[in-house]
Amino acid sequence: MTTLAAIRHSLRTYYGPGRAAALDAFHARFLGAGERGFDIGSHVGDRSASFLRLGARALAVEPQPRLARLIRLLHGRSPGFTLVSTLVGAEPGTATLRVNSRNPTVASASPDFIAAAAGAEGWEGQVWDTELTLPVTTLDALAAAHGAPDFLKIDVEGYEAVALSGLSRAPRSLSFEFTTIQREVAAQCLAKLASLGYRHFNACLGEGMAFAHPAPIPAEAMAAWVAALPHAANSGDVYASLEPARLIP
Repeated sequence: MTTLAAIRHSLRTYYGPGRAAALDAFHARFLGAGERGFDIGSHVGDRSASFLRLGARALAVEPQPRLARLIRLLHGRSPGFTLVSTLVGAEPGTATLRVNSRNPTVASASPDFIAAAAGAEGWEGQVWDTELTLPVTTLDALAAAHGAPDFLKIDVEGYEAVALSGLSRAPRSLSFEFTTIQREVAAQCLAKLASLGYRHFNACLGEGMAFAHPAPIPAEAMAAWVAALPHAANSGDVYASLEPARLIP
């Protein structure tokens, strides 16, 4: 199971000084009071916390049991907050989550992600040492049960394209994480989003909250940009919106 030391490290990282204000300033372009944000792959709930501070409702989805208990402790009494402790995939059922107890941020239901990380520069020493069989829901099912999101954030370590395959209606805006060890997953996500009607994209590198492009770009250009990134860029988030003004720095 996830170690307490790893959880403490995540709390220091994601609730560090100044981060809340930066998150809120960035998320304000996507969410306002009374609107709804989905935080898929919530980890320690910092994104959900930001949604709540903006006056929005937050649905946190975190399958790791110990992290789910932590999120409930942190935010469970906040008005407008809901926690769902499942995986998100293509269809309802069950799947295996592989947990790295020393680095719970990289828990994944994707065998391909774990294979891609093996031996990759920058991923040395990562060990997925626990397997959990967990229920799977879909983005469509979450929207039906809790209301459609105005902003959808997905960070599920290589399982992003699978999660998006369970989405049939486009939220106003969304984001998904990408890594340079699995650029093909980003390409699959972009193709899915284009099929849902998204035409405007921007991106942030790492945990930064600064757009990499001075104006939104189309899906094909975003796929080419991700493909051309140096390996050392490691990861980032692609943002899509039906309203391109939300993607202007």
